[in-house]
Parts: sequence; C-alpha cells; structure tokens
Amino acid sequence: MSLVFDWSALWASTAGQGTGGTLRRVPEDFRVDEVPAYLPSGEGDHLFVRLEKTGHTTAHLLRELTAHLGVRDRDVGVAGLKDRHAVTSQWISLPGKVERRLESFAMEGVRVLETARHGNKLAMGHLHGNRFVVRVRDAAGTAAEAEATLSLLTRVGVPNYFGPQRFGLGGLNAEEGLRVLRGESKIKDPRVRRFLTTSVQSMVFNRFLSLRLERGLFATLIAGDMAKKHDTGGVFLVEDADAERSRAERGEVSATGTLFGKKVKPLTLAAGELEAEALAAFDLTPSVFASRRGDRRLTRIFLQDAQITPEEDGFTAAFTLPKGSFATSVLREIMKVEIDTVDLLELPEDADDETALHSAPADEGDA
Repeated sequence: MSLVFDWSALWASTAGQGTGGTLRRVPEDFRVDEVPAYLPSGEGDHLFVRLEKTGHTTAHLLRELTAHLGVRDRDVGVAGLKDRHAVTSQWISLPGKVERRLESFAMEGVRVLETARHGNKLAMGHLHGNRFVVRVRDAAGTAAEAEATLSLLTRVGVPNYFGPQRFGLGGLNAEEGLRVLRGESKIKDPRVRRFLTTSVQSMVFNRFLSLRLERGLFATLIAGDMAKKHDTGGVFLVEDADAERSRAERGEVSATGTLFGKKVKPLTLAAGELEAEALAAFDLTPSVFASRRGDRRLTRIFLQDAQITPEEDGFTAAFTLPKGSFATSVLREIMKVEIDTVDLLELPEDADDETALHSAPADEGDA
C-alpha cells in the first residue's frame, strides 16, 4: 500500500454521497478559536495575550513579535499552532516586562484582543481544543443533509484520522519519514526528521482505524484493545469485549490505536492481529519505530456544540473538537470530497515552521 495520503483509501463512518462544496474561498470562510485549558489568573510575571490573525501562521506571527519585543523564542509560550488560511484566535504568553512594548506592535491582519497576567508560561498542548466555524460554498447537497450527518457524528463519534495536513505537499512526508527511520535519509535537522517520522506513525494509525470502520468495529471494542475513558482519560486493557460493549456504544470509552515507538507496547489478541495487518499493509514492523517514543491515540472523538446554518449557496458548519483532532475529518464525512488541497496545509501542535519540509508554503500551522 502506498505511503501517500489519500482520503479515498480511508473508510468513512457515514453513508451517502455527501454535500460536496468548496472550502476556504476567503480566509473568513474558516474560523478557528482556541479553547484554552485555563484562563490567566490576573497576577504573575507572565503576560498572556489573546491574538486574532488572518493570513499568517502562528510561527510567522511569533517571529515578527519576538523581533519587535526583543525577546528570545524560548521565552514565548504557545498552546498550539494555527493555520494561515483562516481567521484564528489563540493565547500566547510573553515575559511580563514587555507589556509596554507590546502596545506599539503592529502587523497587518493581526489584532490584540485582550491581555492579562499569569504566574506560569503557556506550554504546548495547554488547551482543551478548538472551535471551528466553517463556511461550505457551492454545495450540491442541502443544509438539511449536512445537519443529518452532523447529528449522526455527534451521537456515534468522528473517526479521529490524521488529516492531509500531517503528510505535507502531495502527501509525501511519510515516504521520506520511512527513509529517516531506516537510516537512508540525507536530512540532518533533528526537528524535521522527527516530524517526518510522525507521518509514518500517522499513516499506520489511519490504516488501523480504517480497518476498524471497514469491519464494523468503529464504535465497539475487541479483545486486546487498549481502551480510553473519555471522561477521565484512563486507559485499560480490554480482556472481555462483551462486558465493555455497552460502555463503548454509549460513547463512554473508545479504542485507541498505537503510534509506534519504544515506550508503547503493540496491541495483543484480536486487536493486535488487526494492528499487525495495518503494519503489514506498508511492509512495516514495530521495530522500525525504535527511535520514536510512541503514544496512543483515540480512534474516535466526539463533537461539542455542533450545528449547521443554511446559507444561500451552501451552509456553515460549527463544532468544537478536542486538541490534536482535525476538522478535515468532520468535513470529509459531511462533504464526501477530498478535503483541503496540497497548498492548504497545516502542521500538528507538536511541530514548528521548520518541520514543513515538504509543505507549500514552508511555514503552515495547525488549525
């Protein structure tokens, strides 16, 4: 199986033709607002700043901001990276001493929405998720059809696929990532190498999730699964799948897939067989990921505050997703088309602008 990202190779969880349509005709068609894990306390040595930007990646904005303020990159905190092809808002943290200098900062397409003091620097991943408001234009289907699909996704969950943003220009990052893992790549930058290898992990995860959907295992559990509780985040081994089935059907727990690495054990029993099949599709074994730390990722996520608003030439979809999830996975289910072209790429929250080796342009950020 090819290591190039292809939506058509991944099973959808909903049936039907979809609404079709066009995304991101203008940046205002794609709105992303960060949902913080906490709000600043009002006191402390760090200045929290909520910014709105249009036409810039987070990385580009921070480069301009740090140059103006005269601070080091490592003194700036950010919870996640946001896309350029959207209107986005997010919190960043700065040393408190720059508060007066911030008043003179001006950048086209950037607004300071509010500021407040806090005791700690903002860290990567310190967010609950993101709120998306997405305008779909030129839709062949109706808003009612979109609403029916969104309602179903709200009940049964959304496949937590890594979207095309993870795989770079033409979806080719995983191919170079595999060369990195096998010691065949000429790329030296450790951050670029790390990001490229995450593409390989992501491709195997997507295949594992697609197999679950294909075989009717998306909203249930099987023996050997490492399941995760949605409320507490606790992870446990599923030994008796029948005993856990009702909790899975209610959306209380879901299976996880393996992002292979030295700190994560492969699945066992029936789940392990499915996982081995996903690896074999790319002629891979767990040992090739020995240089990676590894992790677990939920196979499904649940929408919050989801709604559809009819528009003259389509509709607007609004929903909130947990951190690390891709809006493209939701929109693909509704529209049933190839979501996002190769020049509208995003990076995940654990990447930076230097890791977009195969992206175009080279400093795209996560929405």
